[in-house]
Formats: sequence, structure tokens, C-alpha cells
Amino acid sequence: MRKLIIAIDGPAASGKSTTAKLVAQRLGYLHIDTGAMYRAVTLRVLEEKIPLDDVQKIGELAEGTQIRLERSGSGSRIYVDGRDVTTDIRSPSVTNCVSLVSSYRLVRDVLVREQRRMAERRGVVLEGRDIGTVVLPNADLKIYMVAHVTERVKRRKRDLELAGSVVDSEALEQQILERDRFDSTRDASPLRKAPDAIELDTTDLTIEQQVQFVVSRAQKILKRLS
Repeated sequence: MRKLIIAIDGPAASGKSTTAKLVAQRLGYLHIDTGAMYRAVTLRVLEEKIPLDDVQKIGELAEGTQIRLERSGSGSRIYVDGRDVTTDIRSPSVTNCVSLVSSYRLVRDVLVREQRRMAERRGVVLEGRDIGTVVLPNADLKIYMVAHVTERVKRRKRDLELAGSVVDSEALEQQILERDRFDSTRDASPLRKAPDAIELDTTDLTIEQQVQFVVSRAQKILKRLS
């Protein structure tokens, strides 16, 4: 049976990461968290103490960094040069710098090339901000997830608190809105909905409803292709 390429895009805390991971598990596909790949490069930039405005050096670092995703029972694990950095890339320092690093065209060119290579065998669910528009414009199924900012703040605050961080809701809302503005206006691969993407408002949906929405549409495509 033919396997699909599924692209899930959307702004921060719209639900795309959890949904993509569970959809991949349900279908037996590989979940490719492209945001984690940009975080991995950012982690290496910070480890190497490269100035964040040194675009050339950061691009060279990205080119020389080996990033690998592996499917595990709890989701995908991410490795950088053979080292498991699944937890390290979620640190506050990486979070604070990843938007800037991921905006550089040199970095995006390297990672987009790698993401396309990963998708060649199909049977993948990629999530990010430019999958359906830039990385894989010919994906079999494109979903663009959105949610009201109030709900997105609640989700992100809950995740941070579970990780042991205490955050102010108003400050967090400003961070999310600023991330939206930055991602939507950057020169390289800005966040936007692909013309043929299906929009899914997750504000009032459970995770299971989100997953079922995507899986059911994938199954319809597979049925049509069989």
C-alpha cells in the first residue's frame, strides 16, 4: 500500500506537535519534527559560543552538523552528531534563540534539503511552519492548524509548568504574539497557509479529535489510491 507524506503547519502552541506525533503513531509513520531540527542547530550554536549575528559561521555549522531522527515508543528521538539531544533542545536558552537562528536562509537551506531527503521514502508526518509551502509543496495531505491565542497561552503555560518553569500569562501571550509576527514576516520561508491546506481550528478540540481529523482524511486519500 502506498504511504503518504503529511504536512502539518501552524503557529506556536496550535497543537501541531502533539497531533503530528500521534498521527504518525496511529499510521505507523515517522514523525519529523522540523522545529526540533532547528532547535538542534541552535543548541550547537550556543555550545560553540558563536555570536547569534554571525550568519556565515552559523550556516557553516549547520552544514557540518549531522541530525538524525529515530522513531521510539515515546515518539521521535533527535540526535546531533550521534548524541541524543531530545531533552537538551527544549531548554529555555534554546527556546529564546531558535526563532533568530531558524530565520537565516543558510540554515533553512541546509535543513530543508535534509527534510526532503527524510521524506523521500514516504510514510512521514512533518510538522513545522513552512512544510506545505516550501519544504514539501506536493505533500499528499496538508493541514494548517490554528487556535485562539488565549488557548495557545494556556497550553504553553501548562507545558512550561510541567517542565518546572513558572511563567506569567501576559508575558507569555506577548512572547507568542511576537513569535507569530516574526515567523510571518521573516524573509526566508515565512509562516503562511498553503492554498490547498485544510485549516483546522483546534481551540475547542481535544487532542484525540485533532488526531482523528487528520487520520480520517489520510485514510480517505489512501482508500482513493488503493
